[in-house]
Amino acid sequence: MIQMTPIGVIHTPFKQLEGMPIQPKGAEGIKGSVEIFEDFRPGLKDLEGFSHITLLYFFHGSEGFKLEVIPFMDTQLRGLFATRAPKRPNPIGLSTVQLDRIENGWLHIRNVDILDKTPLLDIKPYVPEFDSPGKIRTGWLEEARKTVDRRKSDKRFI
Repeated sequence: MIQMTPIGVIHTPFKQLEGMPIQPKGAEGIKGSVEIFEDFRPGLKDLEGFSHITLLYFFHGSEGFKLEVIPFMDTQLRGLFATRAPKRPNPIGLSTVQLDRIENGWLHIRNVDILDKTPLLDIKPYVPEFDSPGKIRTGWLEEARKTVDRRKSDKRFI
């Protein structure tokens, strides 16, 4: 059996799914904060030296899933695992955000594309040499990805 315990809560200006940015690239400048629960705060030691962090979280506003979906970046049916659609067998999301500062167990972040009060599962420092594999292919998203900063969430996954 798999068990996960939230380590905190992500706070953002997005109170509903519809109209949210669909990726951090479309959320440039949008500020949020992450409240780390007291028991997990010692794990924040040395994190302040990183400019960006990757947040792994539970899509608490998502129920059910389909293995083929029409993603936000397209109009055509795609396999779920070739998308970043939020309705998944294991509703886990990830976003790489800018870390501005840490104060008393609170992370102040920006470029946040996450629903308010989202349970946080983990934090990982973003390290370009680890996380940017070099030459990549982006499949069906090759052209569509150029417009991600203008795309917003709609009702298709609500």
